Amino acid sequence: MTKTLKVIVGPTGVGKTAYALQVAERYGCPILNADSRQLYRDLPIGTVAPTAEEMARVPHYFVGTLGLEEPYSAAQYEQDALKLLGELFNHHDVCVLSGGSMLYVDAVCQGIDDIPTIQPETRALLHARYEQEGLAPLLAELRLLDPDYYRQCDLRNHKRVVHALEVCYQTGRTFTSFRTGRKAERPFHIEKIGLWRERPILFQRIGDRVDDMMRQGLLDEVRRVMPYRHCNSLNTVGYKELFQYLDGDCTLDFALERIKRNTRVYAKKQLTWFKRDAEVQWVNLDELQSQAGD
Repeated sequence: MTKTLKVIVGPTGVGKTAYALQVAERYGCPILNADSRQLYRDLPIGTVAPTAEEMARVPHYFVGTLGLEEPYSAAQYEQDALKLLGELFNHHDVCVLSGGSMLYVDAVCQGIDDIPTIQPETRALLHARYEQEGLAPLLAELRLLDPDYYRQCDLRNHKRVVHALEVCYQTGRTFTSFRTGRKAERPFHIEKIGLWRERPILFQRIGDRVDDMMRQGLLDEVRRVMPYRHCNSLNTVGYKELFQYLDGDCTLDFALERIKRNTRVYAKKQLTWFKRDAEVQWVNLDELQSQAGD
């Protein structure tokens, strides 16, 4: 019997956790988390990680397994997830992978280019340059060092620009030279399910979820991890805005509105990314729930 990986994707706040639990319980199988921030064990509220009750219902992997200072990448996730799936498929015909981190999902489904891990010194150098000089000089340098990637890159996305330069600095080669674009073969069938809701409903859910996180103690969680704010694990929506509030740079209400806005922006990026994939079968959760209530 062909082994099947059911991959559940969609924007943040759409309801992937609840849907994945239903699918996993139907097949009696485990869930592999593909949310890059839920891997960190000190961020349960801000990342809306599965609760202890949810993990008791279904075995979960890659939830709360890393310390905030531990480096991790989509390439490492690909290796770890494939190794684990090889073991799990000895006991299950179906496994579920659920999450909204686009690169992590793609790494498992189609492979990721073998781009070198960036050394902390190189990363610190480029980050400092971006903070001090802004994006324009880095764009000019990328155009000289890797003109092919410069023509393809989203030039407004500073993270991609900086990362491409990190690779150039560290290896002496262009970032483009590491990008093969080849889709890797997998020894299992992949079924992709995309979850979506009408935009006003999704945005309302995002706002309500931020309010709920605050009631659960998000601000205290942010205070606890503030000594690690320099870590890449905390370069994420929810923490960056509340760091600014704790620094005295804005009011709490302003920070919360920024979290909601930035989360909406991220949700739109996720939808754009996943909708490019013709293999995704889309499910409207609003219609599904309406039919269930009839």
